[in-house]
Amino acid sequence: MQRDNSDAGSRFIVTLGDLDYKGGTNAQKGSYAMQFDRTIKIAPSILSADFANFGAECQAIEAQGCDWVHVDVMDGHFVPNITFGPATCSAIRPHIKGVMDVHLMIAPVDPYIEAFAASGADFITAHVEAGPHIHRTLQAIRGAGAKAGVALNPATRAEEVEYLLDMVDMVCVMTVNPGFGGQKFIHSQVEKVRKLRAMIGDRPIHIEIDGGVDPTTAPLVAAAGADVLVAGSAVFRGGSVSNPAPYGENIRAIREAANKALA
Repeated sequence: MQRDNSDAGSRFIVTLGDLDYKGGTNAQKGSYAMQFDRTIKIAPSILSADFANFGAECQAIEAQGCDWVHVDVMDGHFVPNITFGPATCSAIRPHIKGVMDVHLMIAPVDPYIEAFAASGADFITAHVEAGPHIHRTLQAIRGAGAKAGVALNPATRAEEVEYLLDMVDMVCVMTVNPGFGGQKFIHSQVEKVRKLRAMIGDRPIHIEIDGGVDPTTAPLVAAAGADVLVAGSAVFRGGSVSNPAPYGENIRAIREAANKALA
């Protein structure tokens, strides 16, 4: 990361792979204040959207009732896939009225935190497995003005975040191996969610589920204590920007299935 002081507002240049991004310091955030609650929130992953039409896709899923927009950032190193960087986040931010939830599946994380925060991310989530100093990483995320999330791969124990709970706003449980959309849900992770919910207690911390969420699996994790459900193909299946109604039907089906488990 390099500073660029060529104009009055100090900016920075961050390189992620072959991407150069110049970020400002006052990127748009969600248009409403994020107040904590444990109601079910559906966060479609744009990894399953039309890459050539991200702005319109974000507008479409919000119009059809999603709560957050989830952005899966992958580097081809920490996970075996490459997706997008801070420039994409900055480009879609004006099209998102609500929460932009940025999930960093990259290593290292720390050099890129400022860029993703400046791009308008409301939440920035880093993996506990991505580096040796996750405590410092979470401090840096909050210091950059974003909500801090910590993610756990399927093989990582819930106890790995026990001493981080007083400095996070969200714990993300991977219910597939990170890297690709459309994978099958790993059922052993439901018990991990249950353990995390007990560990969290009355702290204002979201539990997010990422991977294999659909109307069949949503009730399992909701009953265990999760409140943010990331869904890619299960939301975008059957729809498009020109025909967004299936997005709404899919979102409602996931939400209704999760809420029935809480009734």
